[in-house]
Amino acid sequence: MTTATPKTIAVLGAGSWGTALALLLARNGHQIKLWGYKAEFQRLLLKEKENHIYLPGYSFPENLLPVIDLETTITNSDEVLIAVPSKGFRQLLETAKKPLSTLSKLSWASKGFDQQNQGLLHEVVREVLDPAPIPMVISGPSFALEVASQQPTAITLAGERLDQLEETANLYRNEQFRVYTSDDIIGVEVGGALKNVMAIAVGISQGLGLGANAKAALITRGLAEMSRLGQALGGRQETLMGLSGAGDLFLTCSDTQSRNLRFGQAIGKGASIQEAFGTIGQVVEGYDATAIAYKISQQNRIDMPIVTQTFNVLYDNLSPAEAVNNLLRREPKPEHH
Repeated sequence: MTTATPKTIAVLGAGSWGTALALLLARNGHQIKLWGYKAEFQRLLLKEKENHIYLPGYSFPENLLPVIDLETTITNSDEVLIAVPSKGFRQLLETAKKPLSTLSKLSWASKGFDQQNQGLLHEVVREVLDPAPIPMVISGPSFALEVASQQPTAITLAGERLDQLEETANLYRNEQFRVYTSDDIIGVEVGGALKNVMAIAVGISQGLGLGANAKAALITRGLAEMSRLGQALGGRQETLMGLSGAGDLFLTCSDTQSRNLRFGQAIGKGASIQEAFGTIGQVVEGYDATAIAYKISQQNRIDMPIVTQTFNVLYDNLSPAEAVNNLLRREPKPEHH
């Protein structure tokens, strides 16, 4: 059961993930204001009391209210959770810079890199907001549909100091939703961004008709690449082996609830990039993350062959079959190097 004192919480982002987290927090007894970019869509949510587009079948309780005015929503809330796609994260901070800068802490559930500077999202908070709130990120193996249907879930809330996290973690905790805490915000953010890249790679292999052996190899070697990049940026290896790294990677690569996996499957079956996007109908975080991860790996001379071949397929028109051949033809080496 949750032990948190009821609060007013603004959830910024009315897609499937933002809606699922809003439902979770509302069921925990908090007053929730769910904000989205499009006023017309927000009016539809308010009228129907359900997100029929992104998370159908889950009615809003009385303490979950769709709202339109962003600044007023933030100003009149005790806590703020951002759940927009990573490519819209900076824009949202800049749009709401004034009210967000008055917060003592700021949480987000967005997974990906900053599109402008190719950095991590907590770095964007420090760059844009002045003074910058205490940054906290929620990440881990969690499909929106299963959170909404109150299936058992375990995630990580990360910040820079463990003693700053418990109050916020308690807002989410209940008998079905377990929250661990971590002071490795870098490792958690890297895991959340890179697992989507690996899911695209696994999807491509499945679209080509490759079997379970290939899937296991991609997941395992993908985890090694995630660890290399995470440690190079200042994260810890044990974080990448935890819920926000290995856990989220296994989930995203193993179930077609994953948009990134389905996107990769479409590419592997011969669809163009635009055709693959069309089959998903929502944001595919791993597409942009692939380009940024590739650039970071090149700048820092980090060996990331799966990221490289995925980049070549998505951005350089390399055929998926040739990408697989490139991976298999690499020079043999020890597993741990």
